[in-house]
Amino acid sequence: QGQLVESGGGLVQAGGSLGLSCVASGRSFFRYAMGWFRQAPGKEREFVAKISGIGGVTNYAEPVKGRFTISRDNAKNTVYLQMNSLKPEDAAVYYCAAARGVVATSEADFDSWGQGTQVTVSS
Repeated sequence: QGQLVESGGGLVQAGGSLGLSCVASGRSFFRYAMGWFRQAPGKEREFVAKISGIGGVTNYAEPVKGRFTISRDNAKNTVYLQMNSLKPEDAAVYYCAAARGVVATSEADFDSWGQGTQVTVSS
Protein backbone atom coordinates (compact mmCIF):
# COMPACT_ATOMS: atom_id res chain seq x y z
CA GLN A 1 0.00 0.00 0.00
CA GLY A 2 2.58 2.55 1.04
CA GLN A 3 1.88 6.17 1.82
CA LEU A 4 0.65 9.11 -0.24
CA VAL A 5 1.55 12.67 0.70
CA GLU A 6 -0.17 15.55 -1.07
CA SER A 7 0.91 19.15 -1.31
CA GLY A 8 0.25 22.30 -3.31
CA GLY A 9 -3.20 23.34 -2.15
CA GLY A 10 -3.97 26.93 -1.32
CA LEU A 11 -5.94 30.03 -2.20
CA VAL A 12 -6.17 31.22 -5.78
CA GLN A 13 -8.33 33.74 -7.62
CA ALA A 14 -10.82 32.57 -10.22
CA GLY A 15 -9.07 32.19 -13.55
CA GLY A 16 -5.77 31.40 -11.90
CA SER A 17 -3.70 28.23 -11.78
CA LEU A 18 -2.50 25.85 -9.12
CA GLY A 19 -0.41 22.68 -9.21
CA LEU A 20 -0.84 19.75 -6.84
CA SER A 21 1.71 17.04 -6.13
CA CYS A 22 1.42 13.60 -4.57
CA VAL A 23 4.47 11.59 -3.54
CA ALA A 24 4.02 7.84 -3.10
CA SER A 25 6.13 5.33 -1.21
CA GLY A 26 6.08 1.67 -0.25
CA ARG A 27 5.37 -0.11 -3.55
CA SER A 28 6.14 -0.29 -7.26
CA PHE A 29 4.66 3.07 -8.17
CA PHE A 30 5.21 2.79 -11.91
CA ARG A 31 2.95 -0.29 -12.17
CA TYR A 32 -0.25 1.19 -10.81
CA ALA A 33 -2.91 3.63 -11.87
CA MET A 34 -3.15 6.89 -9.96
CA GLY A 35 -6.04 9.27 -9.58
CA TRP A 36 -7.25 12.55 -8.18
CA PHE A 37 -10.60 13.04 -6.47
CA ARG A 38 -12.20 16.01 -4.77
CA GLN A 39 -14.89 16.69 -2.22
CA ALA A 40 -16.59 20.01 -1.56
CA PRO A 41 -18.56 20.74 1.62
CA GLY A 42 -21.98 19.10 1.51
CA LYS A 43 -21.17 17.17 -1.66
CA GLU A 44 -20.12 13.64 -2.55
CA ARG A 45 -16.54 12.84 -3.32
CA GLU A 46 -16.11 12.96 -7.08
CA PHE A 47 -13.62 11.71 -9.61
CA VAL A 48 -11.38 14.33 -11.18
CA ALA A 49 -8.69 12.57 -13.22
CA LYS A 50 -6.73 9.34 -13.50
CA ILE A 51 -3.64 8.04 -15.25
CA SER A 52 -2.83 4.40 -16.01
CA GLY A 53 0.24 2.50 -14.84
CA ILE A 54 1.22 1.53 -18.38
CA GLY A 55 1.41 4.06 -21.16
CA GLY A 56 0.19 6.95 -19.02
CA VAL A 57 -3.31 6.95 -20.52
CA THR A 58 -5.37 9.71 -18.93
CA ASN A 59 -9.06 10.27 -18.29
CA TYR A 60 -10.85 13.33 -16.93
CA ALA A 61 -14.19 14.20 -15.47
CA GLU A 62 -16.20 16.38 -17.83
CA PRO A 63 -16.14 19.52 -15.63
CA VAL A 64 -12.33 19.69 -15.72
CA LYS A 65 -11.61 18.63 -19.30
CA GLY A 66 -9.43 21.15 -21.07
CA ARG A 67 -8.47 22.85 -17.81
CA PHE A 68 -6.77 20.20 -15.65
CA THR A 69 -3.87 17.93 -16.56
CA ILE A 70 -2.77 14.81 -14.69
CA SER A 71 0.77 13.55 -15.15
CA ARG A 72 3.27 11.31 -13.41
CA ASP A 73 7.01 11.04 -12.95
CA ASN A 74 7.72 7.40 -12.14
CA ALA A 75 11.37 8.09 -11.32
CA LYS A 76 10.18 10.42 -8.55
CA ASN A 77 7.15 8.35 -7.46
CA THR A 78 5.07 11.46 -7.98
CA VAL A 79 1.75 12.25 -9.63
CA TYR A 80 0.71 15.80 -10.45
CA LEU A 81 -2.48 17.69 -11.10
CA GLN A 82 -2.06 20.97 -12.93
CA MET A 83 -5.20 23.07 -12.60
CA ASN A 84 -5.72 26.03 -14.92
CA SER A 85 -8.61 28.46 -15.40
CA LEU A 86 -9.87 27.67 -11.93
CA LYS A 87 -13.49 28.37 -11.10
CA PRO A 88 -15.16 28.86 -7.70
CA GLU A 89 -16.90 25.51 -8.17
CA ASP A 90 -13.47 23.83 -8.24
CA ALA A 91 -12.97 24.66 -4.57
CA ALA A 92 -12.70 21.42 -2.60
CA VAL A 93 -10.39 19.13 -0.72
CA TYR A 94 -8.37 17.26 -3.34
CA TYR A 95 -7.26 13.69 -2.69
CA CYS A 96 -4.59 11.62 -4.38
CA ALA A 97 -5.24 7.88 -4.67
CA ALA A 98 -3.35 4.80 -5.85
CA ALA A 99 -5.03 1.79 -7.45
CA ARG A 100 -4.31 -1.92 -7.06
CA GLY A 101 -3.75 -2.54 -10.75
CA VAL A 102 -2.52 -1.03 -13.96
CA VAL A 103 -5.99 0.27 -14.80
CA ALA A 104 -8.65 1.61 -12.45
CA THR A 105 -12.31 1.61 -13.50
CA SER A 106 -14.01 2.80 -10.30
CA GLU A 107 -13.30 4.50 -7.01
CA ALA A 108 -13.30 1.06 -5.36
CA ASP A 109 -10.18 0.17 -7.35
CA PHE A 110 -8.17 2.72 -5.39
CA ASP A 111 -6.85 1.23 -2.17
CA SER A 112 -4.49 3.94 -0.91
CA TRP A 113 -5.45 7.55 -0.25
CA GLY A 114 -3.67 10.72 0.71
CA GLN A 115 -4.74 13.04 3.50
CA GLY A 116 -6.16 15.65 1.15
CA THR A 117 -5.14 19.20 0.35
CA GLN A 118 -7.47 22.19 0.39
CA VAL A 119 -8.01 24.25 -2.75
CA THR A 120 -9.89 27.51 -2.31
CA VAL A 121 -10.94 29.65 -5.28
CA SER A 122 -12.07 33.22 -4.75
CA SER A 123 -14.37 35.13 -7.10
